[in-house]
Amino acid sequence: MKEFSDKEIIECLKNRQSYVVRYLSDRYLPMIRLMVTNMGGTSEDAKDIFQDGLVIMLEKIDSDQFFLTCKFKTFLYSVCENLWKSILEKRKAANNYFTRRLDTSNDNDFSEDYDNQLYENLFNEVYQTLDPVCRDILKLYWQDYSPLEIAEKLGYSYGYVRKKKCECQAELLKRITNHPKFKQIKRTEKAIMQLVCD
Repeated sequence: MKEFSDKEIIECLKNRQSYVVRYLSDRYLPMIRLMVTNMGGTSEDAKDIFQDGLVIMLEKIDSDQFFLTCKFKTFLYSVCENLWKSILEKRKAANNYFTRRLDTSNDNDFSEDYDNQLYENLFNEVYQTLDPVCRDILKLYWQDYSPLEIAEKLGYSYGYVRKKKCECQAELLKRITNHPKFKQIKRTEKAIMQLVCD
């Protein structure tokens, strides 16, 4: 395998030379896989983190202000480690949320079940108003497909899927919170809380 200096790697990435990506994958993916699996992830998680890390590196390299102040390997590792820690934090928060929901759902609170049904109906209604590309990407994302798998399935670039997924999630949230039904549910919840607390 031909060895590349850090300077050559950066120049090749700037010029979007695909062979250097293969080189980086062969050279550094095992290191990232070891870090991710040691911190509770899977090989698939490691691949996703590695790809996301490379995308971030490309964005930084494209910036005029970019200067490499350490080894490329160290920089890539640091970016990937921070990404993985961020994902672990989000997973932990999500698990805590769902655990709390499960604990409270054991009370069989009719009003809460009713609220959940209202939210679910609203969610489905708003989801159908999104453009077809958003619906397709979000549906696959919720089915635990990685951005790379979604890109392959739908025939888009990896970068497009990552960017579009974020845009679609933001648009979905915006439409839900601005929907008259959402505001009505919130008003009803507030009124119920006041009755209970008074």
